[in-house]
Formats: sequence, C-alpha cells, structure tokens
Amino acid sequence: MYSADILYAGAGQGHRANKFLAALEPEDFACLEPHLEIVSLQQGQVLCEAGQPLYDAYFPHNVIISLMAVMHDGRTAEMSVFGSEGITGLTGAAVTHQAFGHYVVQLTGTASRIKIAKMHEVISTRPAIQRLMRHFMEALMSRVLQNVACNAIHSVEARCARLILSTSHRIDQEMIPLTHEFWADRLGTQRSTISAIMKKFDMSGWIKQGRGGITITDPNALKEVSCECYQTVHDVFVRLLPYTVQKN
Repeated sequence: MYSADILYAGAGQGHRANKFLAALEPEDFACLEPHLEIVSLQQGQVLCEAGQPLYDAYFPHNVIISLMAVMHDGRTAEMSVFGSEGITGLTGAAVTHQAFGHYVVQLTGTASRIKIAKMHEVISTRPAIQRLMRHFMEALMSRVLQNVACNAIHSVEARCARLILSTSHRIDQEMIPLTHEFWADRLGTQRSTISAIMKKFDMSGWIKQGRGGITITDPNALKEVSCECYQTVHDVFVRLLPYTVQKN
C-alpha cells in the first residue's frame, strides 16, 4: 500500500474542502478533526487492492477515487466513484474489512485520511454523523444501481458524455486532465472506442482535446448527448445530500 505524503493541515481549505466534512456541525466535526490528516494522492495510485484489508478511509478534496473491478484477464471497469461529496472505504469495511476492488486515484490532489476503526468509533457516538452517513450510503447505492442499468442499456457514447460532465463537476473545472486510457478503464471499453468518441465530440465542438486532457466547450450539447442517468443520479444526491452542489 502506498504511503501518502502528509501535508500541512492548514493548507487551502483544509479538511472542510470535502463537502461531507464541511456539512458537519462544529461539535461533530471537532470529534473527527483530531483523527484526520491531509494527504497528497497521485494519479494512478492504488490505495487498496481487491481483497486486501481496508485500514483507511478518505474524504476527497479535489481528487477523484474510483473503485475498479479487475477481471482475471486484466480488464477493468469502474464500479463506483468518489469525489468531494463523500468518503471512500466504509462500504467494504462493515463485515469483512476487505476491499471489493481496486481503489485507484484518477486525478492528483489531496484528501483527508482517517483510520476506519477510528471513524466507526466516532460515528457510534455522534447521531448526526450517523444520519449523514446513512444518507450518503443510500445516495451511493442509488448511483451504483443506476450505473448497472446504465451500463446495460445506454451506449458507450452516452455514458462517456455523462462521465465527462460528472467528472468536470466533481473537480469544479472544465479542463479534465485524463487520458483516453483512463476513460476506457472507467467505462470498461477499448481505448480505440474512446478515441473515436472523443474525436467526434471534438469535431462537433463540444470538447477540445489537448495533450494534457480535454476541455468542455459546450456543456449543454454534452448534456443532450448524455444519458438520462446524469440527471437521475443528480436528483437523488440533491434530495438526500443537499450540501452537494455538483452533479454526480
């Protein structure tokens, strides 16, 4: 497991850069704060491998962490994704304490890290944190189940448009520094397929491709191409977690 560099807790917005932590009342946040540390995470870094024990939970700030399924032949597909709206690690630590898949960092940035055992200890004594966590878990489950239906019904092109939009909202910027290989891994398809879709989006004027990633130039057009799941998941998060302002 990668040992992340610990940063000064006072940098930037600190722990409150994560919207889940920012939504806590001061007295509840005060119970968690002594056990949190801000860490730097690098693109492509594996935080935990499938079947390995989960020791740490992460509250992303400006990073995106994917939970990836890894097949025997090496192919991968994204099962769930975590941004500044929530926390990683707790869904697989309730009984077996083992990761369902690979937790992989998709974008370089920072997150607040806490020992899962300590997180459970604090949650057990703070009803307000328990309630917020239940709301997050329900929203997360809704997103996972919607993705199952989406993957079975909607085209790769529609899912790709949805992924571009949701990623942009998570990092709150139009330029997304991800390669075609990363998009292909997240969507469970071939790189050549993603390259063809990105070329179409670029030629249509919806995005602009560059060496460092892609920039959204016409978000409204992308919304038209995206599947209905983009709005469906967003509505669930707004209902259950009104503190989230980005679409998921």
